[in-house]
Amino acid sequence: MTLKTTLCILISAFVLSCSQQEQIKSGNPVFEGWYADPEGIIFDNEYWIYPTYSDIYSRQVFMDAFSSKDLIEWTKHERIIDTAAVQWADSAMWAPAILKKGTDYFLFFAANDIQNNQSVGGIGIGISDKPEGPYRDYLGKPLLDSIVNGAQPIDQYVFQDVDGQYYMIYGGWRHCNIVKLKDDFTGFETFDDGTIFKEITPDQYVEGPIMFIKDNKYYFMWSEGSWGGPDYRVAYAIADNPFGPFARIGVVLQQDPNVATGAGHHSLLKNGEDWYVVYHRRPLGDDGRDHRVVCIDKMEFDDQGLIKPVKITFEGVERNLIEAGN
Repeated sequence: MTLKTTLCILISAFVLSCSQQEQIKSGNPVFEGWYADPEGIIFDNEYWIYPTYSDIYSRQVFMDAFSSKDLIEWTKHERIIDTAAVQWADSAMWAPAILKKGTDYFLFFAANDIQNNQSVGGIGIGISDKPEGPYRDYLGKPLLDSIVNGAQPIDQYVFQDVDGQYYMIYGGWRHCNIVKLKDDFTGFETFDDGTIFKEITPDQYVEGPIMFIKDNKYYFMWSEGSWGGPDYRVAYAIADNPFGPFARIGVVLQQDPNVATGAGHHSLLKNGEDWYVVYHRRPLGDDGRDHRVVCIDKMEFDDQGLIKPVKITFEGVERNLIEAGN
């Protein structure tokens, strides 16, 4: 074998190896275990997912987190917070929302599944100087412990507007409120009209709200249907401001009888021009209430800025390193 032939073989093998690496996909679910309600975010050039540990409420007393540099390989960070660190919480910790402000990481969560205003629980906040925690109780009590406008205090999402103001959008039981957070997250500010809670519930809303801005428009997304059933799904609306009104446009994420059921309670990741929907779903043939897994698929927009229906897959998404500035 000549030197030229040997070099050609080595080069071909290298090119094939690179091509195979480029074609590697995450697979769905993206990590093992029963998890739900995933909050996706980018911190310091890493993707992070903060999900609910999916189990009966008496065992749903802690949260794990997962990090990745490329959407393919995920590192598990165990028990970043639990009820031992939150004295007022005893069960049902779920639906985390997280952000970084200054040098601190604030982890919003719901606990105790309160059913009335006489119960202890609601929405709380953990704080840490690292994304992987451990998180301690920031307030020593719930940030919100009451039912207002019919909205159970769960499924909070924290949204920063273009002027820097932080809002919390939350609510179960088919009602959604928006509140204006104080700068230090210790409570709420009043709106100009003197109110604290504004209801922004769109048609068919159930729970799981999120909001983002694209092309100066406010996109509001939420989950519909029964969280324990196959018809769980995600719909959306668009408005000119975070208060709406939000007229429902349609469903963009739902079950595929050939792939999985109960696709819902999602969040988003954005890397450059690439958008990803991070969501939970149920494996085919598994009706276990808490048997939910976390998946990632691509999300795209059409020329009018409308969200195209998401195709849920077994393959997941391709490797994607984080671009500078995300």
